[in-house]
Amino acid sequence: MPRLSPRTRFSAVAALTALGTLASIGGASAADPTLNGQWAPFTRCPVDATAMLAADGSDQTPQCVVSTSAGGSIKLGKTTVVTGRTNLQFGVVQNADGTSTVVAPPSGALVADPATVPGGLLGLMCPSDIPVITAICQTLSDAKLNKITATMESVGAPYAFDQTAGVLKDMPIIALPVRVHLQNPLLGDNCYIGSASAPIVLRPKNLDYPAFGMSFFKGDGTADDAGEMSRIDLTGAPQNDSGFAVPGASGCGLNVGLINAAVNAKTGLPSAAGNNSLTLNSAQTHLAGLTAPGTVVPDAGKVLARNWHSALR
Repeated sequence: MPRLSPRTRFSAVAALTALGTLASIGGASAADPTLNGQWAPFTRCPVDATAMLAADGSDQTPQCVVSTSAGGSIKLGKTTVVTGRTNLQFGVVQNADGTSTVVAPPSGALVADPATVPGGLLGLMCPSDIPVITAICQTLSDAKLNKITATMESVGAPYAFDQTAGVLKDMPIIALPVRVHLQNPLLGDNCYIGSASAPIVLRPKNLDYPAFGMSFFKGDGTADDAGEMSRIDLTGAPQNDSGFAVPGASGCGLNVGLINAAVNAKTGLPSAAGNNSLTLNSAQTHLAGLTAPGTVVPDAGKVLARNWHSALR
């Protein structure tokens, strides 16, 4: 293997460091609103989306869904990462023929905390038989340069929502297309596993029966046994998906093929279905809608939106 001079090694790392420095950093998103009472978990329900507002309460019934988990883990190829909080929210229009239409919030259905990749860049790419990558590995003594975070992001609206599966176990509840954003100064800002055109599609299912609860409330979120709104709570069950495939990484370090190849080789990507898994610990799922949507036909969607807005603090 040809050896690289210190100057060559320095140049390779300096170029990639500059890339990370100049890469655009997304602006912080606005804080989620605070809602009153029983509406509290539904901070991103897309009640003002056209499909939700058009639901009449007869042929289409609008609802809000949120599912959260305080932590879990995801295995992609050879790499397992402990995950933080996840918050999945969307609207759903239940159709009279038994089908449903999922409506994603403008910011995307899934919001997840960044997770730290074990071993950082050293663990993700090193050691390597590729001279340029070896040069980078030899200089990774700076903890900031070595640290990698992985953040799961939505890349399209969820689909195939099955409300019944949420009450049962071992049945896929929803299909969720995502990508994983790998962030590190040397990888640049466009290093992803999965993409909009080739996403990772997660289909989580309950591993056990969740605890079931139901409550009623007024339009503004105040608890009321005779309220016009109802909420179903499905809590405490871990969720898992072990059937998804994972594509290779792309866009890493100016989309240099050698860096993409090094990441993929070390992490075992692309990885076929059966070699990957997602686990969400103690998922908490809530579904809210009008108690008797048929009584407000054809304005069920508009009434749901009005009630949601009335709960804003």
